[in-house]
Formats: sequence, C-alpha cells, structure tokens
Amino acid sequence: MSEILLPLHTIADPPQRREGRDRLEILTALLGGPHVDPFFREALIEVPAEHPVFGWLCRVKDCYHSRSNSRDLCHPHKAEWERGRQADPELTRRDFLRDATPAKFYGRLGEPPVCRICPMRPARHHGLELCLAHLGRWKKVCATKPSLAFEDWLGTQTEPFHGYGDCRVASCQSLASSPLGLCWVHETRYAAEGRPGQAMRPPKWFNRYEMVGRPVPTLYGDKAEFHRWCKETHPVSRAGTINLQGLPPLVRAEFQWTLFAHTQRAARTYWPTWWVQQLVNLARERRVGSLTELAEEQSQLDARKRFILHESLTELRIVYFTKDETKEAGYIETEHFGVKFPQRNSNWDLTDVPQRWLRDLLWENIADRLRSAKGPRSTGPLDNDRRSCVELGAFLEITAPGGGHDPRLLDGEHMERFVADHSRRIRENLPALGVRGHKGKPSTVTESTGRFVFNHARQVLRSALDSGRAEDIGLSRKFIVALPTGGTPTLKARRPFPDPVARALADQTNLDLLAARYDPNNHGLRDAWEALVFTGRRANEVLKLRLECVSVHRRVPFLWHDQTKVGNLDEAIRIPETLYLRLQKRQQITLDRFEDRHGRPPTPKERAELALFPSRNHNPKGTISISYSFFHTGFSSWLEDLEIGAWVPHQARHTLATNLLKHGAGLHHIKKYLGQVSQRMAEHYAKVASSEIDEVLERLWVGGPGSASPGKLLVSPDQDMTKADAEAMALDLARNSTPAEGGFCTFQPVVRGDACPWNMDCHNCDKFVMSGADLLYWRRKAEQWRTLAERAPDDATADYLHQVFEPTARAIDGLESALAALGLLEDALALDLRRPQDYFHRLWSLAFRTSDLAETPDDTTELEMTE
Repeated sequence: MSEILLPLHTIADPPQRREGRDRLEILTALLGGPHVDPFFREALIEVPAEHPVFGWLCRVKDCYHSRSNSRDLCHPHKAEWERGRQADPELTRRDFLRDATPAKFYGRLGEPPVCRICPMRPARHHGLELCLAHLGRWKKVCATKPSLAFEDWLGTQTEPFHGYGDCRVASCQSLASSPLGLCWVHETRYAAEGRPGQAMRPPKWFNRYEMVGRPVPTLYGDKAEFHRWCKETHPVSRAGTINLQGLPPLVRAEFQWTLFAHTQRAARTYWPTWWVQQLVNLARERRVGSLTELAEEQSQLDARKRFILHESLTELRIVYFTKDETKEAGYIETEHFGVKFPQRNSNWDLTDVPQRWLRDLLWENIADRLRSAKGPRSTGPLDNDRRSCVELGAFLEITAPGGGHDPRLLDGEHMERFVADHSRRIRENLPALGVRGHKGKPSTVTESTGRFVFNHARQVLRSALDSGRAEDIGLSRKFIVALPTGGTPTLKARRPFPDPVARALADQTNLDLLAARYDPNNHGLRDAWEALVFTGRRANEVLKLRLECVSVHRRVPFLWHDQTKVGNLDEAIRIPETLYLRLQKRQQITLDRFEDRHGRPPTPKERAELALFPSRNHNPKGTISISYSFFHTGFSSWLEDLEIGAWVPHQARHTLATNLLKHGAGLHHIKKYLGQVSQRMAEHYAKVASSEIDEVLERLWVGGPGSASPGKLLVSPDQDMTKADAEAMALDLARNSTPAEGGFCTFQPVVRGDACPWNMDCHNCDKFVMSGADLLYWRRKAEQWRTLAERAPDDATADYLHQVFEPTARAIDGLESALAALGLLEDALALDLRRPQDYFHRLWSLAFRTSDLAETPDDTTELEMTE
C-alpha cells in the first residue's frame, strides 16, 4: 500500500518540523530503554563478531574472516566445505567445523592500522604497518641496501610525519592518508569517479612541502563540487560495521530502532551488515528525511534492500501511529491488538474502499473481531470483510449520488440496486467491480465469493446498526436492512479419489516427479503427501508436525500430532512401518539442516520445538513449518503434469474414510480416527449406501486393537499402560476376520471362504480371537463348567474338569483385564447376545488371541490396571 504519513503538529508549529521532532523524540526514548544494546545507539554501529542476529565472523574457530552472504562461513571456508561435500557426501557440518583450520587473514575489510612511526597517519601496507611516506623510504633503502634488516632500519626512523586529520568524506571514520584529505579507499574512489571538482595536490608536493615541514595546499577546479562529493559519497565498507554518519537525525534513529526491533523477532531473516549498509547508502544518496519517503519506490529496489525496507517500515508504523491514527490513514495494524497472523503482514490496507464512512465502519468491524475473546483463527473473515466493503463501495461510487460519500443520501433503493447487480454478476460469472486478482485483473464473481460479499457486508452494516455507529453518521436503517444474507453453503462431501486417480497419485514414478520437479530444495512435499494418504490427517496437521512426531511403543509405530481444529492436542494414531521409516528419514534431513546452519546438533529443548518440515524463510530456529499455500502450489502443478483432472489434497481424507467404512469400520471409529467433531461430520466424510454396509456385514469384519497380523495380540494391559495408549492401540482398522462361535476366526483362507482345515475346532485354535462383545458368552460358559464340576461324582473328576477349563478361564480373565484397561468393561457386561447390527460396535473391534489372553498373571502377581 502507499505510505500515508500523518501530521503530528499543531497550528503554531510548521507541520514537517514538528512531525519529525515528535517522531525523533519517540525513537530516542525507545532507544534509551535498558533492554536496547548500547551499540545500537551509536552513529557508527560496530556489531560484535558473535552477535546472535547480526554476527559476521566465520564460524570456523580462530578464523577472523567475515562470512559470506548465504552461510556463516567465509568465502575460503565456504569453497572448502563445498569441495569436502563433493568428495564425501556423508561429511557433516559438525565434523567439518571440527577439522577446519583458520584461513590466512589479510584484514583488508577492517580498519587499517596506524603507521608504526607516524601514529597520526594510516598504514598503507598492512603487513609492515607503514604509511605511504615511510613505505616509500623503506622501498628506496631496500634497493640500495638489500641486506639491511627491516627492524634495524625501523630503529633509525625516529621522526614521525604530521597527520592529515580525518577523511573529509562526511560518512567516513578513517584517517586521511594524503594531503588531499581523503583516506586511501576514498582517494581511489575519487579518481575512479572522474575527480569531481578537480581537487589535486600541487606538483612535487612531497619535496616542496612535506620534506620541509610546510603544509601541503589543495588545488581545486570547483571547490563546491568537491565538497558536495565528500558529503554524498558512500562510506567505506567495513566488516561488522553499519555506518550511519552523515544521515539526518531522524533517519539515523529509524535505522537504529529497526535494527534493534529485528533482533526481537522470532521469525526473521538474516541481515548481513553490508546489506543494511547498502540501504543506508541509498537513504544518504536520496537525501531523505525519513525512511517512509522511500516507500513509494520500494517495488523498484533490489530484493535485498526491498525486504529490509519493508520490515523497517512495518516496525516504524507500529511506533508512529496509534490505533486511531491508523484508522485516519486508511489501514489497520493487527499488532496494535496483539495479533500477528503467521506468514501475513501485520498491516491491512483498507484504502481500496472509496468512501471514508464505509472504510471507518470496516475498520471498526475488524477491530471488534481482533478485540474479541477468541479472535479469528485465520485471516479469512478479515479478508472477506474487506472484499465485501470494496465491492459495495465500488458500486456506490458509480451509481449513488455524490459517489456514495455522504451516507445521509443513501436509502433502501441503492442497496437493492447493489443486490440486483451483484446477483447478476454471480449468475453470469462477470468480473467484480472493485476486487482485483492476479496482476491487477478484476476478480471473477463466483457463487462462493458472492455469498461472502452479501454475508460479510451485512455483518459489517448490522454491527454498525447495533453499535449506534450507523445512526451517528446518518446512515439509513432502510439501506442496511435491504441487504439480504447470502445464505449458508451446502455442505457437499468431496468425492474420494477414483481408482485410476488413486493409482496415479501413489505411483512411485509420479511421486519421484513431485519431489524432483516441484520440491527441488527438498522441503518434504512428497513425505507430507504420503503422510496425508496413509493417515487421512488434515493438511495442516501434517505440515505442522514437530520433529519428534513419531515413536514406537511395544514395537508399534505411532504418529503424534495436534488436531487443533477440534482441540485435541498430542493425539496418537498407528501408522504403517513404511510411513514410519519415511518420516524417520525426514527427521534426519531436518536435523542435518539444523546442524548445517548452526554447526552443532540441536539441544533437547530445540529438538522439541523443531518443525518436521521447516520453512527456509524467516525461520532461523527451524520452528516454522512450510505453509499450506506452498504445499498446494506444488501439488496443483504436479496434478497438471499428470493430466488426471482437478483434485485437492483433502480428498485423501475422504478416500480413507470411505475405505474404512467399506472395510467394516463404524462411523464412531472414523470419528475417533480422523478426529471429527461429531458423528454427523464423519458421515460427511464417509458416504456409502446401506446395501454396501449389508454386503460388508455378510462378507468380512475389520477389527482388532492395532494388530500387525490377523489375530496377533498387540498389547497386554499392565501398570504402564494409560487409557490414551490403549485407545490409540484400538484404532487399527486394517485386519480381516470372520465371525465364529464366541468370537472371530482370523485364519485368512477361512476368511476368504475356504474350508477350515481343523474341522472348525475354533475354541482350541490359536487363530481364534475373543472380542469384548463375547464376554457374557464366555462368562456363561465358565458358569456352565463350574456347574459340571460341582456335580462331579468325586474330587478327582472335579479337579480334572477344572484343569481342562483352566486355559479358557485364564483367557476370560485376560479379556476382562484388557476391557478394563480400555474403560469398556461395563459396556461389555451390558451387551447381551451378539446381533449382526452390532458388528460395527466399538466392542467388536477389540480382538484378542485366546492363547495370549490365557497368559494373564495369577492373583498374586496381577498388575494394577490404570486408565
């Protein structure tokens, strides 16, 4: 948006002078705070070499070179690192830094030392530390007496020459190296730029003046031109130094404050000091009185200057403008309300709304949203508020009296005409009046955007009516109530992927294409997509995974994630071994990149905060994940290459839900597994005809508490097991079985319809499992055996019956213990008689192998069950 600077002045003071003085006072007060590092208050900012934000020293120990732009290594070590990685791809950053030796230091980018003999003159030769005059003497001596040692000659030089003072360039802090009054670098630059003003030394100046102790005069062709060049030329670039000398006080304070504010950002980019110096030089060259004067040409600057200036202007807006002043300027600053949306600017331009009264109502409505207790979760409502007012304002400017700028002239007829016009645009897909899309082209009005315009414009105006703001500005109630609602969208479940599309999206060649062409920097688009397919998570739940998101419990891999949409944090679901291994590789890539950037492995606290898919921008700590827009852009382009139609990543969630339902999972399973708000939402994701459900009931049953193979007991309840762990185990819905008497058979040939090789001796077969729904069946069976034992003719027969039934009794005890661990024992006892309509009940999904259930501890060693 264009910058609008508000005058902070009274009638008695000149506006510009008062405005600058007020802003300078504010910044000076802020910079004087105890939390601001003292070096930020200087005109010559000398950044410590190891500063955590602006540090400039090479990371290799004892290397005193400044780092390059893209890495924390100097140019020699950067080249050495690249050669080492080419020779050994397994070379780690930590090993390289441990074995690297310091590069030879020349010190050309630092301030030159003073002459050993003349303390008021800079050394021309950095190694010998001699000024120009004494360097010439030493060279002459070397020509005549080559055997003379330097130290011996140095002892004979006891008379220093006088100095030339400081360099005449206003922004230079170096000593002048010649009678011209310029340091060596600026004298060289002066000659290269054509010697403006034709300043020069007189002929034979050394012998005629210097040798006899007379001051050397300076000859000028145009003295004023020379002094102008000295005032405007840039300072010498020095490593770790930001030179603000020669800038107006306000501009200098603005740079000082924005540099400090940059250190306070958690999500920030790296600003090399020489990049900042380039922007300082531009401000000096343009002779600006404030950085805000550069806002108009911001888009014309190169990328380095542009993003530094953009962040600087953002920080200055927060300081310069109060909430009410931003309203006057035509934008709203979300950080004034303590809100900062991720990967969005904090200032929202509202100047596209032409009418001031409508723009003020929009500002107040957005402010109310930001002040609310919950606040908006995303920028969607704010974007739609702005869109609706832009469209309404554009229409009023064309058709309403006086361009709609006087709200007292508007009535219900004007709103009805707007509704009719916008409805036609929705119906005919015509371009919008005010909203602009990509490259400034008018955005097309769709049914969805049209509904947003009606609903949000109505909300803005109704809020003004309820708060009394409409009455204050004279806006007619008829104008407001004439705007209808846009209605609510019909919730249409997205279709699951058809089989050809699903095969294309899972094909290894196509997946390699996604990684190679649309993720060249290996952000992890392929890994994120495969995680979406395997788990059915929401896209942002996968993209925002933390580094430590996978773990193995009792040899079962789990994925831990946050379902922030429904408020479930740190939820665990089972994942296949293949996905677990892929995410492990992604973890290592993320760790390697952290080590590559910092030269060390992350601390335990840093590991806990690292993102699994970290963004490369504004992310020094690796805690910010790649955005959904980045993922969706790559995914959409990939689909265009595959030529399989228009699909979205979220349809992987619908596909998984439908497949779960078709394989026997109940809606309550899907609700739990996918993290749905309600069972109705689960129905929205998984739709299948009742005839298909009946077919599933007749053909197979998918259950089991997460068994890796049919009938295998995954967990034996013990004192270390929590209810959350048990419930996570119970969510595996990928195993097939078939009903049998008192339980289920997991022998796959029988499940597929073949004859049982053991003549259906189910109760003695290790492939037989018992479910929670069969608990009462087995309790009756136990009661029956006890009755038989009690009726035995003698004790030996009774003991024999008890011995025969002992494995079954232990299996029943194990089943009860397992159900108690899950908190389902009471539900199991309340369920009597198995019915076909109960096949999808949660209790039928908890399958345990009878041989494993029999391995329960006796009463003396029984472990305490915990939830």
